[in-house]
Amino acid sequence: MMRAPTRKAAARGLAFSASPVLAVKLPAWRSRLTLFLLFGAFVAVAVRAFWLQAISTDFLQRQGAYRYARTLELPAVRGKITDRYGEVMASSLPVKAIWAIPEDVESEPNKLRQLAQLLEMPLPDLKKKLDSDRSFVYLKRQVEEKTAEQIVALDLKGIHTRKEYKRYYPLGQTAAHVLGFTNVEDIGQEGIERAQQKSLGGVTGSRRVIKDNIGRVIEDIGYIREPQDGTDLSLSIDGKIQYIAFTELQKAVEQHRAKAGAIVVLDVKTGEVLAMANLPTYNPNTRQGLTGAQLRNRVMTDTYEPGSTLKPFTVALALERGMVTPTTVLDTPAKLSIGPASIGDSHAHAATMSVAQIIQQSSNVGTVRMAMKCEPREMWDMFTSVGFGQVPRTGFPGEVAGRLRPYKTWRPIEQATMSYGHGISVSLIQVARAYMIFARNGEMIPLSFLKLSQPPLPQRVISERTAQQMRSMMEKVVGPGGTAPLAQVRGYRVAGKTGTAHKLEGGRYVNKYVASFVGFAPISDPRIIIAVMVDEPTAGGHFGGQVAAPVFSNVAASALRAMNVPPDASVENVIMPTQMITESM
Repeated sequence: MMRAPTRKAAARGLAFSASPVLAVKLPAWRSRLTLFLLFGAFVAVAVRAFWLQAISTDFLQRQGAYRYARTLELPAVRGKITDRYGEVMASSLPVKAIWAIPEDVESEPNKLRQLAQLLEMPLPDLKKKLDSDRSFVYLKRQVEEKTAEQIVALDLKGIHTRKEYKRYYPLGQTAAHVLGFTNVEDIGQEGIERAQQKSLGGVTGSRRVIKDNIGRVIEDIGYIREPQDGTDLSLSIDGKIQYIAFTELQKAVEQHRAKAGAIVVLDVKTGEVLAMANLPTYNPNTRQGLTGAQLRNRVMTDTYEPGSTLKPFTVALALERGMVTPTTVLDTPAKLSIGPASIGDSHAHAATMSVAQIIQQSSNVGTVRMAMKCEPREMWDMFTSVGFGQVPRTGFPGEVAGRLRPYKTWRPIEQATMSYGHGISVSLIQVARAYMIFARNGEMIPLSFLKLSQPPLPQRVISERTAQQMRSMMEKVVGPGGTAPLAQVRGYRVAGKTGTAHKLEGGRYVNKYVASFVGFAPISDPRIIIAVMVDEPTAGGHFGGQVAAPVFSNVAASALRAMNVPPDASVENVIMPTQMITESM
């Protein structure tokens, strides 16, 4: 057996390379294999590095960003809505949305109970939301700032807040149908809020931030897109007149125990809508449990048979054609036969009446006598020229065209009944606008819910002479012997026309009524048009002169004074007769 070299041998200067241990020879393939494996490892590392740094860069950056980078949405402030004098009608208040990452939420029973109380929700409902497998869940939207601060103070991991805005309407139910409201996403759902969504809403912004593992922002990277706040809108609405109109309509609906009511006030000079109100109504600040009846904007979306408020247009056509003058006397029998049907008046009157008396006393028979001398197309042209059968195009959501059938399909009895407002349907805004031709000396202009810097261009419909003759005759309607003495206004000369129409249900007329009045003032230089409609009055009468005319009187009196319109009559001009004539239906 060979022994290891001794120390003596090493001391004698024996070379290390001559060591017997190193003299053992290994196979060459082992060193080559080792070298190959080392080379392969280096190649694999290089390929992996190339793959990660060149091929998969975008993917890895996205994955990294997903873990620490966040995009925060920056809500735009919705534009304010003001009345024509700058009084705020709708504005946005800062609030907070409370949201959670369910998997991160700490299940501390006491704190969760406090959170549920602050959110005003049952604890089981809160736990159900937090048990979600989603990575993001809203717990509650539009939480008041004070409450949100209390929630933050709980210091619950996984619970976060987000800035947002809540719409506030100072006028409440008074202007609900004008303004409408927004949803929880601050998007307009009704009224002006919906009609002007694009302008009011603005553009939401966003910015990138880096957050730590518990959701705290540790670095602000910068804006992706800056938020663009919405544009403020100045409406044509006069806040004072809006309140007056709503209050007086409410009184009438309650007094006559009516199903509903509507009123609109127009500026004769500009076509601006000064007020619009409906009942039933709602408070846009608290909208729980709303019904369709509350949401309906009857001024714009409901149609009804206007009844006698349409007679002035038939008479104006007869005057325009030179068939009659205000003093022309016509035979007005108790009954007038049109084919197999007959038409009569609801009250007794003389066997002959002048055209002025026909308007004053609202005679169906007298109106039909004039209408049947006209061609159907002439009547149809008159009705369409004032906007019947056409969408008003105010830009307001839900506005309707009403119903006016083509003249070629009219039968004689249909032409007769349409002359006094039956067999045709209109909206209240259409009737109010149509009366422009009498208040503006024969001209029509478009309507606007936005404040205008200058009046729009007018379009002539009838002659100035005809318009003045109609004004004079409609002034007699509110005087003694007329159907609407209750529409008189102390200190001002006014004109208008009553309407009372049976309601149509299931294709048949029933004993339910729509009472209406449309008028303007002052006669010397008309400034406002007011149209009032009360649906199904059941107490204190059902005629337009009894139910709707007093609303016109009260609103006109207050509105004219609010607008500083000088009186054009003596303060003693109001003369109430002992008996009021009711209009025919």
